Amino acid sequence: MEILTAFLSILLTLGFILIFSCSTKALKQQTKPPSYPLIGSILSFNKNRHRLLQWYTDLLRLSPSQTITIDLLLNRRTIITANPENVEHILKTNFCNFPKGKPFTDLLGDLLGGGIFNSDGELWSSQRKLASHEFTMRSLREFTFEILREEVETRLIPVLYSAADYCGGRTVDFQEILKRFAFDVVCKVSLGWDPDCLDLTRPVPDLVEAFDVAAAISARRATEPVNAVWKLKRFFNVGSERRHREAIRTVHVSVSKIIRAKKKCLDIGGDVSDKQDLLSRFLAAGHDEEAVRDSVISFIMAGRDTTSAAMTWLFWLLSENDDVEKKILEEVRNKGSLGLGFEDLREMSYTKACLCEAMRLYPPVAWDSKHAANDDVLPDGTHVKKGDKVTYFPYGMGRMEKVWGQDWDQFKPTRWFDEEPNYGTKPVLKSVSSFKFPVFQAGPRVCIGKEMAFMQMKYVVGLVLSRFEIIPLCKNPPVFVPLLTAHMAGGLKLGQLTSDPSADDPARGNKHVRNPISASSRSRQHQLATRSAQGQLAFRS
Repeated sequence: MEILTAFLSILLTLGFILIFSCSTKALKQQTKPPSYPLIGSILSFNKNRHRLLQWYTDLLRLSPSQTITIDLLLNRRTIITANPENVEHILKTNFCNFPKGKPFTDLLGDLLGGGIFNSDGELWSSQRKLASHEFTMRSLREFTFEILREEVETRLIPVLYSAADYCGGRTVDFQEILKRFAFDVVCKVSLGWDPDCLDLTRPVPDLVEAFDVAAAISARRATEPVNAVWKLKRFFNVGSERRHREAIRTVHVSVSKIIRAKKKCLDIGGDVSDKQDLLSRFLAAGHDEEAVRDSVISFIMAGRDTTSAAMTWLFWLLSENDDVEKKILEEVRNKGSLGLGFEDLREMSYTKACLCEAMRLYPPVAWDSKHAANDDVLPDGTHVKKGDKVTYFPYGMGRMEKVWGQDWDQFKPTRWFDEEPNYGTKPVLKSVSSFKFPVFQAGPRVCIGKEMAFMQMKYVVGLVLSRFEIIPLCKNPPVFVPLLTAHMAGGLKLGQLTSDPSADDPARGNKHVRNPISASSRSRQHQLATRSAQGQLAFRS
């Protein structure tokens, strides 16, 4: 008995020594959270679960290599990096060794199936080739632009005018309006179907709410410290996983109905040459219904919230930086009074710089993960084991002094130019490595809709700013919430809205298009001083 007691005492002592040494070593190195035998860093993870973005960013700043490793109970080791050289290695140099991997595809497989954003290998390659071909077609770009023009001029701008004319004291969530707008556009382009979400007099379609629920719960799966938790809930069909399954059923059934209706329409018409949406193009290529369904759901998921999130954060940042807003207005004004055309958008480099700067600070996708197919060594010397989860971290990269300099925390669109643009001169964007700014991914998986996304965002920003001044209701900095695509917690609320009856605009049935003129500095200062009490969507006079 005494021998057993002594043995247990020695074992406990060694255990405490081991735990203390691991903790001390981790704290001393300050490059990873404290890690203990068996449970890894689960205590620190749970403690910081509500602030993972800032926690990861703080740890990465302390790491000489801008890379950290985190071990969690029963989970694969996670490597998180904000090092551009590592990002290039993962996304390009050794691309084949870093697929999405089964752990990632399990998270989204229920929703996205075998779609392009949730597949690897030959399945991904075949879809990528088909999609790349379609996205390089001039006909699709022109089709998208016409949808964009119609949606902005006949729906978005009138909705904002209606809100500005309303005197009932209600608040308007500009983020929600932009999300509805983006969903309309992406459904028209992807499905040839109009959900008419900008009709604010009626509830959004079931498909929209189902997408929101499925995306949110899928994202929360990834933040569970123990994967077995959500898998058990899915197995027993309880709690959030029950809601997840119901939402996915709604998405799949709704999209399948649209596909069957489209096939019937094409069969009656006998020719798909005049059908420009992606669904018609994929059906014409001979793909089966399930493959087409997974593909279009992937494109809707990719396009519905990313652009609206980027624009929401830009509008908020512009409300804090009126000098930047004036330069955008100057760029739009120089395009004349006939409205923005496709070629005009290509030349709006200052607006593009503003969008890039907004996405640097508030990327629509805060992080993205791959899983190592084999052992590897990253350029900074970090050893990767087969099966490790390897995450590159755009949110943290945008906050690294080593990447963006001491002024990383400033909203500074001029950092995207070799020389600071002046009034009357045509600014030229400098080349910035996509591995330093991977908000659209990079390498073979770079976003094929990147240029269309910029086209949409520049068009909306230019036309909205030329007509309205966005002044948020709350003066406190908004909270960035990372799900599958990030959003602003609580939305971008605007308070009581007033109108300028003298404004001329076709969207209101008036005769002339108004030239955008920025507010005077005195008026602007007064508005900024009072906005904590009341947000506004004011017409530019």
